[in-house]
Amino acid sequence: MNKAQARRHWRQQRRQAMDTIGPSLTEQVQACLVELHRPGQLGLFWPLGSEPDLLNPAPTWEGGLALPRCDTGGLVYASWRIDEPLSADGCGIPAPQGPPLSAEAIGLLLIPALAMSPAGQRLGSGGGWYDRLRVQSPWRQVPTLAVLPECCCGIDFACEPWDVPLQGWISESGLHWCHGAHC
Repeated sequence: MNKAQARRHWRQQRRQAMDTIGPSLTEQVQACLVELHRPGQLGLFWPLGSEPDLLNPAPTWEGGLALPRCDTGGLVYASWRIDEPLSADGCGIPAPQGPPLSAEAIGLLLIPALAMSPAGQRLGSGGGWYDRLRVQSPWRQVPTLAVLPECCCGIDFACEPWDVPLQGWISESGLHWCHGAHC
């Protein structure tokens, strides 16, 4: 199965699973965040399609929340408050318009995925935005977890040389670390 076929397959699997487990996955993320708390802002994502909606209700995180913004320079994160209006970014996705945050300002990133391998390789939607961000040295150091249904986890698939493994994932069954990785 090539990557395009894999994306179609896992997108359908995720969509079907989210119809059933969506609320329990969101609750599990909220519960895991207590254990994962660390200094810095919590980087979330605006949900597209069948991606989990972690913004409703938005989690409480002492350091504040941040959302990504896509522009000609790549993906950046900016601080976001729940009551703050969002504007369409370069991809038409709602995003905060504040100044870009440094990697050091982010304590934890939660990102969407279509599938995850046991080694922490993430199959994304194919835009490469998170890959191009995480290949940069300071962003490689930011603990990053995927959020997706359990049925899409533990899958082996081909990865690219630029893919940076994640530390783990959160599914409806809880927090899963990859090969001894921890935040």
